[in-house]
Amino acid sequence: MSFLKGATVGFDTENNKAVYVDQTLLPDKYVEKSADEIEDMCGAVKKLKVRGAPAIGVFAAISLAVLMNKSAADNKDSFLKEMELYANELVSCRPTAVNLKWAADRMLELARLSPVDKVRKDLCTLALSILEEDVKVCRRIGENGAELFKDFTSFLTHCNAGSLAAVRYGTALAPFYIMKEQKKEIRVFADETRPLLQGARLTAYELVKAGIDTTVICDNMASYVMKNKMVQAVVTGCDRVALNGDAANKIGTSALAVLAKYYGIPFYICMPFSTFDKSVKSGGDIVIEHRSAAEIGEMWYKKPMIAKGAKTLNPAFDVTDASLITAFITEKGVFLPQEIKNL
Repeated sequence: MSFLKGATVGFDTENNKAVYVDQTLLPDKYVEKSADEIEDMCGAVKKLKVRGAPAIGVFAAISLAVLMNKSAADNKDSFLKEMELYANELVSCRPTAVNLKWAADRMLELARLSPVDKVRKDLCTLALSILEEDVKVCRRIGENGAELFKDFTSFLTHCNAGSLAAVRYGTALAPFYIMKEQKKEIRVFADETRPLLQGARLTAYELVKAGIDTTVICDNMASYVMKNKMVQAVVTGCDRVALNGDAANKIGTSALAVLAKYYGIPFYICMPFSTFDKSVKSGGDIVIEHRSAAEIGEMWYKKPMIAKGAKTLNPAFDVTDASLITAFITEKGVFLPQEIKNL
């Protein structure tokens, strides 16, 4: 029986474990796994078994609750030092996505304020609250997006910002799920999203399972579908938004925004407010994670396919300039990039 019951991450409080769907096995296998050691938790995040900005934030909160439930620390100082070490390890796993730090900071703040005799219980309560908040926030993003898109029927999305990237619903795909609930017929083009193929493997898996008309295209086909008026809007998620409205998302997102601007197609970013980082002034200040060459030249091939001696460059994210973003769709409403800093 599924512990998660349709969710991507969860908290098995009875056995004190963080539970998650291993996304590296999709779409071939749906496998739920659990972790109660920091090495396994960090490994799950680094290896993208758990991925998506909202999902890894929730997973971090649950992981900290699990780890500190096991802690033998008997005074506040040692308890906090141990928790801070775990939090730093988790946050360092994916430096670009702000939700990791956001969730860890919330848990640490509570730990500092909570009496030592009830801090463990309080951390569990907060972790479950963060999980429940994510579901509500993502549904609200979906409702706001569905209202904005009421006259649209065809969309292009990049990477995976659906229920697999959150607890449920997701961000960029949430409006599509709400529109499906409303019995509206829509069509979604999903970029394959090289090099890890989150669009081909995960977005297509989700949307087809939901009964939504889905077409997978190679990343370099986006211009073709835009030029031929096959999509009415581009909708993506993001991992961090700077004070000036610049947004970091999966590599290739900025190229889509440039194309959309050229062809006069609106470009929307769906995000929870936890993704907004007021401490970062502009996109140039966002740390971009770089990943291994194996993801480009070996992961999907029986034998290495890049010529020996050739170098590789594998940034996991790029930054879309605020001037290319039509609007942000959030749980609090729809906002222009220049409005974000005042919220």
